[in-house]
Amino acid sequence: MVAGRRFWNLIWYAILLLGVAGLLPSIYWGRRTHWKNADEAIRAIGTIAVSVGMLMLLNHWAGALGQLLMVVALVCFVLAFVLGRKSDLKTDGGDSADGDDREDGEEGR
Repeated sequence: MVAGRRFWNLIWYAILLLGVAGLLPSIYWGRRTHWKNADEAIRAIGTIAVSVGMLMLLNHWAGALGQLLMVVALVCFVLAFVLGRKSDLKTDGGDSADGDDREDGEEGR
């Protein structure tokens, strides 16, 4: 028995809606940018997988499939982190994040 099952169901359905809401624009922008933002789409797929998996586990619908979806979500999140990190390293070019080339302690004049 899970305390507050209706409350947790509501939370996971809301997270599912957020995942779907994130997947749609990431697919749109992915097609326009030749999938340079693939990490965003994979992150949205992971969000959908984790929310569906948690709903399955909370409601005792399909325990094994729910656990499998949790593992798929974990893989999606790790893959999105790795892909996002690689794309950040490619576009950084060695400059600082704010584009300021001054050394620490130097003031602009």
